Amino acid sequence: MSTLTASPAAATTATPHASPLVMRILGACALAHLINDLIQAVLPSIYPMLKANYGLSFAQVGLITLTFQLTASLLQPWIGYHTDRHPKPWLLPAGMVCTLVGILMLAFVGSFPAILLAAGLVGVGSSTFHPETSRVARLASGGRFGLAQSTFQVGGNTGSALGPLLAAAIIIPYGQGHVAWFGLFAVFAILVLYGLSRWYRNHLSLFKLKQGGKATHGLSKGRVTFALVVLAVLVFSKYFYMSSLTSYFTFYLIEKFQLSVASSQMYLFLFLGAVAVGTFAGGPIGDKIGRKKVIWFSILGAAPFTLALPYVDLFWTAVLSVVIGFILASAFSAIVVFAQELVPGNVGMIAGIFFGLMFGFSGIGAALLGLLADNHGIEYVYKLCSFLPLVGILTILLPSTKGV
Repeated sequence: MSTLTASPAAATTATPHASPLVMRILGACALAHLINDLIQAVLPSIYPMLKANYGLSFAQVGLITLTFQLTASLLQPWIGYHTDRHPKPWLLPAGMVCTLVGILMLAFVGSFPAILLAAGLVGVGSSTFHPETSRVARLASGGRFGLAQSTFQVGGNTGSALGPLLAAAIIIPYGQGHVAWFGLFAVFAILVLYGLSRWYRNHLSLFKLKQGGKATHGLSKGRVTFALVVLAVLVFSKYFYMSSLTSYFTFYLIEKFQLSVASSQMYLFLFLGAVAVGTFAGGPIGDKIGRKKVIWFSILGAAPFTLALPYVDLFWTAVLSVVIGFILASAFSAIVVFAQELVPGNVGMIAGIFFGLMFGFSGIGAALLGLLADNHGIEYVYKLCSFLPLVGILTILLPSTKGV
């Protein structure tokens, strides 16, 4: 991992266009995020198998997601707030160790409560990973914060897309025990994160320099708070809808179009691949044209396509899901950087809050949508959720300030 180690002077002299060394750090952050989210994606990918093996209801499937998402969300803001003031580089590899334990448990458990415990452990690992690695990516950005956030985030989206594909190839044909193979990814990620923790430890002076920034947007504390609430509501609409696709898209395709489990995973892969591409596009575009414009397009712009999705055939379902994934995904990096610029000096806390909201809303959405699917059918869920992107009209309430 020596390629991740550099002198403090090298980092502090980074230009806004980022040196090759800084890009290697961003690449390592993205790689670690890819592995982290690939492992997490195993969980929803094997829901049809777990449902069949253990006789679970849709509500119980939603409860698995809720357990993972809540453990992943509740700790993140606290960890981000604490480490903004007291950096803990060792948390980077330590969190992935927790994920490793959770994924190995998932391979060998034999009961629903044990599945919930395994999902919770993976969630705890995630709660330490996101705010800490997001901060390292920002420190290595050379001032191009949107690019750094998108590069970091696209790693996670790529992992989320690859997870179902690998699950279809490794787990679905051979059984639950083969989940253990994904532990090898976790071990590799621990090594990558150990190297990042060394770089982070050697650059704490840069961390303190960044923390000293003052707000330049000229907004009152009340307006900043209101803007953060609006951003949280936008995250709610985005991830409630995304939860309907990540947790239940395979069930929807199987029920409506009589696809096999393996075939439905391929359509989920297409959707998640589009999410990865959209995520990468959103950050650099936001650096150039402003975060608010990207948020407008990303959330409200998806509405015509989500409204049409429940009423089209299989071909157009695939096309629309790709379009929806690309458009919706472009917002998250812009939302996070917008919020970080509203509250400078709290990079980890803001990342923790918004990653936490992402996981929390996704988990609550999965549980509620599972209950609705049990009572009204899976197609009803997609008709109801199709209206959520219309909440994007609230973007008009966000302040217009220089840089965002």
